[in-house]
Amino acid sequence: MSSIEDKLEFDRKHIWHPYTSLTKPLTCHHVDSADGVHINLSSGEKCVDGMSSWWCAIHGYSNSELNKAALEQIGKMSHVMFGGLTHDPAIKLVEKLLKLVDDKLDCCFLADSGSVSVEVSLKMAIQYCHANGQPQKDRFLTISNGYHGDTFGAMSVCDPINSMHTLYSGYMSDKHIFARTPQCKFNEEWDPKDVVDFEQKLISNHKNIAAVIIEPILQGAGGMRMYHPMYLKRVRQLCDEYGILLILDEIATGFGRTGKLFAYEHSDIVPDILLVGKALTGGYMTLAALTCQRFVAEMIGNDPKTGGSMMHGPTFMGNPLACAVAIKSLELIETGEWKKQCKFIESILGTELMRLENCSIVKDIRILGAVGVVELNLPVDMGWFQKLFVTKHNVWIRPFNRLVYIMPPYIIKEKELLQLTNAVVDVVQCFSQKV
Repeated sequence: MSSIEDKLEFDRKHIWHPYTSLTKPLTCHHVDSADGVHINLSSGEKCVDGMSSWWCAIHGYSNSELNKAALEQIGKMSHVMFGGLTHDPAIKLVEKLLKLVDDKLDCCFLADSGSVSVEVSLKMAIQYCHANGQPQKDRFLTISNGYHGDTFGAMSVCDPINSMHTLYSGYMSDKHIFARTPQCKFNEEWDPKDVVDFEQKLISNHKNIAAVIIEPILQGAGGMRMYHPMYLKRVRQLCDEYGILLILDEIATGFGRTGKLFAYEHSDIVPDILLVGKALTGGYMTLAALTCQRFVAEMIGNDPKTGGSMMHGPTFMGNPLACAVAIKSLELIETGEWKKQCKFIESILGTELMRLENCSIVKDIRILGAVGVVELNLPVDMGWFQKLFVTKHNVWIRPFNRLVYIMPPYIIKEKELLQLTNAVVDVVQCFSQKV
């Protein structure tokens, strides 16, 4: 397979890509390299990346400091089992992470990926309730249009009707409870009625609810919705009132994406369990982490029926190579440069994407931090959109459903960011004329 065409043909016949048919695949582009904010295709296009490789490559590609950290660590050890062993990369990473989150979150579990961290958080909540003498608490309360991952536990707390996982609903627990999606937008005047459905469901079911799990402020793959901080604040108050754990899934929102270091800061609250991933390693490799308040760990640790163990242990837990890169990624976060970068991105997005506000096909435009979303009135034609983005505008933007959105690397400069926004405006307008 010496030619790119041969490689792409092999790919089409034999390799599944995310959320894509193997028999009728979407067009796939062959990447030669990536650097800074660019993905360099073998066909010659140098595409500005508007997706941060699904929101994780916040420092850009081939970052010299992250590269150095990886090379130094791989010369020492790329992996060693975490059962009965520990090492400096894990210790230093957790030390740095705990300094970034609220002081109440002082215990950490290192997981393989975002979906796995969700699984661990659900198991953690069940074990907590079991140890607390409340084994009947085996349900989870969340909000509709949420997304928490593709493994079965994670899917069970994703929206069973509106999500991509509806097909599997018969194989998952039907115990879990879904409140109405928050309707009050981030910058609107707060309406207390918005949280009434959530409150009623929590009150009616609190004796059987192990935890609430929710994406704070920004719902990701479930629809890129941005809701009012007061909603989350009321969720925290209700969980406290009824003695229910609060799990916040910040896998997509953590490390500055919404304009705050963590999205929960918009609401001035602290979760009982916090999940982070994606940008944790700057997009270099898979790693996630759960931090929790000590009372959670102590309750689980004092359960005689389990011996006090947290019943989860991934083979690659605490992988030294991933931890070493994550340390450097967090050091870049610690400089505070992300604050200026995200504010700059938000400013440009807020000006440029609003050029579409009078376009007949546009339903809504949402901007928060380094996130820009254009919601259309009908589903996009993904193949058509991506062809124009790549061949006409030299940008990498992957829309889905009714959403055309960009979440670029924080290091992006004005020229490249305008290239992204101009592409969105042009292609959406062309699509409007097409339909």
